[in-house]
Amino acid sequence: MIDLRSDTVTKPSKPMLEAMMHANVGDDVFSEDPTVKALEDYCAALFGMEAGLFCPSGTMSNQIAVKAQTQPLDEIICDQLCHIYNYETAGYAFHSGVSVRLTQGKQGVMRVDQIAECILPDHDWFANTRMVCIENTVNKGGGAIYTLEQMQAISAFCKEKNLILHLDGARVFNALNVLNIKPQALAGLFDSISICISKGLGAPSGSVLLGNKEMIKRSRKIRKVMGGGMRQSGYLAAACLYALNNNVERLSDDHRRAKQIAAVLQTKNWVKSVLPVETNIVIFEVDNAEETAKALADKGIRTSPFSSILVRMVTHLDFTEDMLKETIQVIHSL
Repeated sequence: MIDLRSDTVTKPSKPMLEAMMHANVGDDVFSEDPTVKALEDYCAALFGMEAGLFCPSGTMSNQIAVKAQTQPLDEIICDQLCHIYNYETAGYAFHSGVSVRLTQGKQGVMRVDQIAECILPDHDWFANTRMVCIENTVNKGGGAIYTLEQMQAISAFCKEKNLILHLDGARVFNALNVLNIKPQALAGLFDSISICISKGLGAPSGSVLLGNKEMIKRSRKIRKVMGGGMRQSGYLAAACLYALNNNVERLSDDHRRAKQIAAVLQTKNWVKSVLPVETNIVIFEVDNAEETAKALADKGIRTSPFSSILVRMVTHLDFTEDMLKETIQVIHSL
């Protein structure tokens, strides 16, 4: 079975498992795990931030970022397609007591003028506009990318309006790969960044939240109350360090394969449309997503129905060239 449901389905490679087995660990709740500290410091330096916090998941790191930088009665601005709004179980309301105001960006990518329209006047009957969250790449937008210029413009606007800017960078390395820029290019643009290492980079678990030292200190306590205080988590951190050092440059293979799949899908009369493919996510429209996903699964290709009419495929490091050829043959056969 070829699994294209997500880039989270990857398994640790033998070298990654070796790195995990030989990790130097301690109790991270006591701040005594050297491998966790190494990962946090490495990621902070990589993106030009002051400090980092290792978290079990991207959802937790996003929710900690919201909680640490807002108060109840605040509001965050994000796009209607973003992960924080769609796939984190309304955590912004549950944990932080904040509301959201949504834009309708192009494939989930917001413009400055759209953000400006969402800022509320300072009246008793309105929430306090406090934070802007962008997702790069945009999962529900088919892996759409914010360019460096777009991120810079949003950052400058948020600074002008005294708004906190958070980057949900679940697949930020995919974006950086396509843009051909280093993580350091984002230094100074965001108040906080969440980077997930269990997606395209292939670690079994783990995300890192980045920010200034004060914010990260506050975030450690929030992580604890959310149940995210881990003990010998250096074994997971070692996998993340291995992924960051070995699996970043190869993301271009995933992007190439996704584009090849999209090109084939566009030729089929049972496919109504395909979202533009920039990275490793292919979202296409059909008459019935459940039926299409079942037809593909019956021929050995697992996909994700994304709505009643949308199907998603995601390429990843365990998806080989031979698997690509087989996938294309199956698409042609339907």
